[in-house]
Amino acid sequence: MAFQPVIPTGGLVGWTFLNRTLERQTAAFEAVSDTRRDTAYFAEMIGAIDTAEQLVADRRLLAVALGAYGLQDDIDNRFFVRKMLEEGTTDADAFANRMADDRYKAFSKAFGFGDFATPRTKLTYFADEIIGLYQLRSFEVAVGEQDESLRLALNAKRELAALAAEDRTEDTKWFRVMGNKPLRRVFETAFGLPSGFGQLDLEQQLTTFRDKAMRQLGNGEISQFTDEAAVENLVQRFLVRAQLAGFQTTAAGSVALTLLQSAAPVRQGLF
Repeated sequence: MAFQPVIPTGGLVGWTFLNRTLERQTAAFEAVSDTRRDTAYFAEMIGAIDTAEQLVADRRLLAVALGAYGLQDDIDNRFFVRKMLEEGTTDADAFANRMADDRYKAFSKAFGFGDFATPRTKLTYFADEIIGLYQLRSFEVAVGEQDESLRLALNAKRELAALAAEDRTEDTKWFRVMGNKPLRRVFETAFGLPSGFGQLDLEQQLTTFRDKAMRQLGNGEISQFTDEAAVENLVQRFLVRAQLAGFQTTAAGSVALTLLQSAAPVRQGLF
């Protein structure tokens, strides 16, 4: 039996409702959704996995592993996933480190096949760690099937606070945002950046992101997001702009339809 999150509307109203009911909805999702069978299987079997080859050979295990990092679309790219896991992350030239999307590095590092003599799958708490992430992201995916903007908002709320608290330079934190597609989309939309912005030089992008953050949020650094209020401020800006963009697209479509309908009698009169 599948559980569909209750999303009565989008935008800020939908966001407020989702936050108010989040605990109850996630509990219901984990209890009755199909993910329960998959997580039980993962908990039972992952401790026996010694290599990346074994992991990618078991589709059910791989689905949970990838889903925990929002990489479920790579489920059929087994050679790609295996290479990423086997090379690990300690070598600067490792495959995962060369990916633009930072989630691949986090995925490879979490399993540790290429980084340690004994992979992290042998840790007693490893299954719970991955299952927790998988359940969170699976709920977000279910939300996204109804409203993609709310899915991105949930992801930002979860990831930004953790990223902000990391012991890294502010530039590094910004580059991590830039290398994380879901987070990047939230920032670009919230700041009203154009679609071709990602084609600019990285240093120019960094300067622009920081300047926009300072102007619109009052702080140009990622560390501000250790404060829940700062995260909420960003998310609300994102949702408002995303909803406005949706209205503009709908309005443009309505205008085009009206013009086409008006043109039809004219064409008929010409021929």
